[in-house]
Amino acid sequence: MRSICLTLPTNRPCAATIAAVGEEAAYAGTHFDNDVHLLILDSCAPPVYAEHAEAVRLLPASPRLTVHHLDEAQQRDFLRRVTDRTGSAKPELLRDLLLPDGLSYGACTDRAFLIAAALDCESVHRRDSDSRYQMVDGRPVFPVHHELLSLGKRAAEAAPGVGGTALAAELMDRRVAMVGSSFIGELSVDIGEILATDPEVYHDVVSLWAPAGWSAEQKRELVDESFRGAGTQPFERDHSVLTVVDPMRVDMCNISFHGVHERVPLPPARDTIGSDYFLFHLLHAAKLPGVLHNRNIVNYYTAERRTGPGFMAYQRRFTKFLLSMRYFHFVYDRMAGAGDSLLDDQGQPRASAVAAYARDATGLDRQENVQRLDALDTAYRRLGGRYTAFADQLAAHRERLLDEARSDIEDFALLTEAWDELMTAARNTPLSPQSGRVSGR
Repeated sequence: MRSICLTLPTNRPCAATIAAVGEEAAYAGTHFDNDVHLLILDSCAPPVYAEHAEAVRLLPASPRLTVHHLDEAQQRDFLRRVTDRTGSAKPELLRDLLLPDGLSYGACTDRAFLIAAALDCESVHRRDSDSRYQMVDGRPVFPVHHELLSLGKRAAEAAPGVGGTALAAELMDRRVAMVGSSFIGELSVDIGEILATDPEVYHDVVSLWAPAGWSAEQKRELVDESFRGAGTQPFERDHSVLTVVDPMRVDMCNISFHGVHERVPLPPARDTIGSDYFLFHLLHAAKLPGVLHNRNIVNYYTAERRTGPGFMAYQRRFTKFLLSMRYFHFVYDRMAGAGDSLLDDQGQPRASAVAAYARDATGLDRQENVQRLDALDTAYRRLGGRYTAFADQLAAHRERLLDEARSDIEDFALLTEAWDELMTAARNTPLSPQSGRVSGR
């Protein structure tokens, strides 16, 4: 009997989401031959953590479900014991990368990967706190249904369980490494106000995440499909395709991984939107099979990121995402050119290759990012108001932002080099008995 980890990282109040994801976890244990670990990684302040603990207490009992609700102190204790087992000369540095003093979309999921290994889980299934499930005839549409039908199977064995196949014959013996879908609702990046205010400025800003050498037409096509997920069409009936999944068609609020997350981590960049999307591109470059389904999650935004300091912080994270592309496009190109040499003899991505590409990227000239900041400054000043205030903030922190973009890729290389040892240590490091409860005991 296999174990799976359904994880919900959060740094905001989300008791309703905990209840909904708990229902999905119970569904996974009831309808499939799995033991399910629901892992809530909670970075909220104590009053909100207490609200979440009450939501966990109220989850219905299920004999095949174990719930782990970990605050940052519990996560830090686990990471201390893991990093101390690695023999690394700098365990404190590894801990800082995995649980930084600041927001990191990649690091919170990396912690889930390590804890899943400690729990002996074959796969990790991730959801987000600012999303909810679609409803059909009063019942939620759970993505885990498609995930557990295919994940980890040889593609040839998974094919009968999907709606269609668009996978080359020579790839059918490889295992399904990812099953995922996207979202409907608001843009995945909270820049809809820019689109509504000035579509031309929106085009100029969004096109900055394209490779610098792309044509105007390529950039226009990228802008047209960026951050829109599956649009607004609600779920009607199931459809799934076995394929090498296009990274633009899936989102981290609706994703599951098998195998690959144990070989290569996500970039631990701080305050950077999109730092958790790297594995999509790795799997695409490695031509590892995936299943793309249509049980899209509903995306929405909390008010915090749209007012006052929250607005400034969010726009900074978006800026850092754009600057990170200088380095990631280089890594993506190198991975795409590697072909099957990107895989080891077990058919999994080689962390050493990925780390080497990231190391090489650190030597790139940063002039392209200087130009990105110049273009952002112009665009935000055209918008006026609080966008001008943000442009002033960018101008004051240009050098720091440029330095951070480079140091972030250095951190990713370092963590990738240490990942195999961290995973091995995690498999031999139990969670504290106080860190979870068994539902239905």
